Amino acid sequence: QVQLVESGGGLVQAGGSLKLSCVASASGAPLDYYGVGWFRQAAGKEREGVSCISLTDGSAYYEDSVKGRFTISVDKAKNTLWLQMNSVQPEDTAVYYCSLCDGVPDPKRVAPELWGPGTQVTVST
Repeated sequence: QVQLVESGGGLVQAGGSLKLSCVASASGAPLDYYGVGWFRQAAGKEREGVSCISLTDGSAYYEDSVKGRFTISVDKAKNTLWLQMNSVQPEDTAVYYCSLCDGVPDPKRVAPELWGPGTQVTVST
């Protein structure tokens, strides 16, 4: 059983930065999946994938709208995932979630029990 808990969200001005964290626990066992990633859901919209990082070779995927602005990183020993968000824009406002992924982060492929509570990011103009 994997549990994921996100933190680090908040209110930030457009153009500012924010760093999200996600701690994963798996009943004492280390994570052993292909990848972990970030997803987001804006009010009234479907959940979408933002970024995914491979736990085998460290390669990362970014959704087009965040390329060059967001950076994903992971510390497998600490079972911790981060998302550094720079140059944030109002359209980045959403609840951000972390979960498992495989290359392209597809929320439809994530089992319901693998979603954490999320963390709210609000970007003001």
